[in-house]
Amino acid sequence: MSNKRILMCGAAVIAGVMAIAAARAAQETGKVDTIITGKAHDALFALAFNQNIGVAVGAAGAIFDTRDAGKTWQRVSPSPTQLSLLGVDINAAHELAVGQMGLILKRDAQAAWQKVDSGTEERLFAVSLNSHGVAAAVGSFGTVLKSSDGGGSWAAIAPDWSPYTEDGAQPHLYGVDVDEAGSVTIAGEFGLILRSAAGQAGWQLLHKGAASIFALDIRSDGVGYAVGQSGAALRSDNGGQTWSELATGSAAILLGVRSSADGQVVASGMRDMLRSADNGQTWSHVTAGDVQSAWYSGLARADAGAPLLAVGATGKIIRIDN
Repeated sequence: MSNKRILMCGAAVIAGVMAIAAARAAQETGKVDTIITGKAHDALFALAFNQNIGVAVGAAGAIFDTRDAGKTWQRVSPSPTQLSLLGVDINAAHELAVGQMGLILKRDAQAAWQKVDSGTEERLFAVSLNSHGVAAAVGSFGTVLKSSDGGGSWAAIAPDWSPYTEDGAQPHLYGVDVDEAGSVTIAGEFGLILRSAAGQAGWQLLHKGAASIFALDIRSDGVGYAVGQSGAALRSDNGGQTWSELATGSAAILLGVRSSADGQVVASGMRDMLRSADNGQTWSHVTAGDVQSAWYSGLARADAGAPLLAVGATGKIIRIDN
C-alpha cells in the first residue's frame, strides 16, 4: 500500500472516530461537570447552602465547606466524627449535620463542629432548619426530633404510628421540612407525608402510598416536590397540604429533588437523573457524565441564579447545567 493510501485510510478512520464522538455528544442531554471527586469507596450524601456558603457531608464523617457558591471546596480536617453523616442544613446563624447512631453535629458562626445530645441512637437521615432556629431531624424506625434553639437541644416528637401504618409499624423517615412558621413536614416509607402544624399538637396525614419517599423539597412559595422508590414523584402547590402524583417514566430509586420558580425540576437517583422544564408535567433523562451509571443523592444551589449541584458516589460534587 502506498504512503498516500495509508494517509487516506488514516484520515478516514480519524474522521469516523470524530463522527461517532460527535453523535454521542449530540445524544447526551444536560451538561455535567465534576467539581471534586474522591476514591472508589467515598460517598457524599447531602449538601446545603446559605447564599454563597455551603456544606456537603458524607461517609466516615466527611465534611466539605465552600465559600464561593460551590466553585471550590475545602475538606474539614480533622473531622469531629468517623460516623457517616447523612443529612445537613444551614442558615445564617446555625449549621446542623445528622447521621449514624443518632449523631447530631452543630456549628455556629463558622466555629468548630460540636456534638449535640440527640437523645437517640437511631440513624438520622435528614435535618431541616428555619431562620428562627426551629429544626427537625428524622430517621429510622419513626424517629422525629425537634429543636427550638438552633439545634442546641432536642426532644422526641414522633407521632403514634398506629393510625397511619399497619400494626403500628414505625416507618423509616427520609425527608423533613421546617417552614418559616415552624410547621414540620416529614416523609418516608409507605409513601407517608405527615405534618405537625406550628402551635398545634398532633399530626395530620397528607399522603400515603405504595412507594417510599426518599426526598422532600418545599419552596417558600408553596410549591413542593417529593421523590422516591420506583421513579415515584409528587407535586404540591399549597405548601405540602395536598399532593398529586407525577409520571416520570423512570423506575429508578430517586434520592434527591430540587426545583425553581421558572418550572425547572431535577431529581437525582440510582443510575438515573431526571429533568423537567414544565413543573414536572414531562421529564427527560440527563445522560451526560456518569449519571446513568453512578448514583447521586443531595441537590442544592446557592441561590436562584446559581448552578445546581449534586453529591453522590465516589465523593463527587457535580454541577448540572441546562
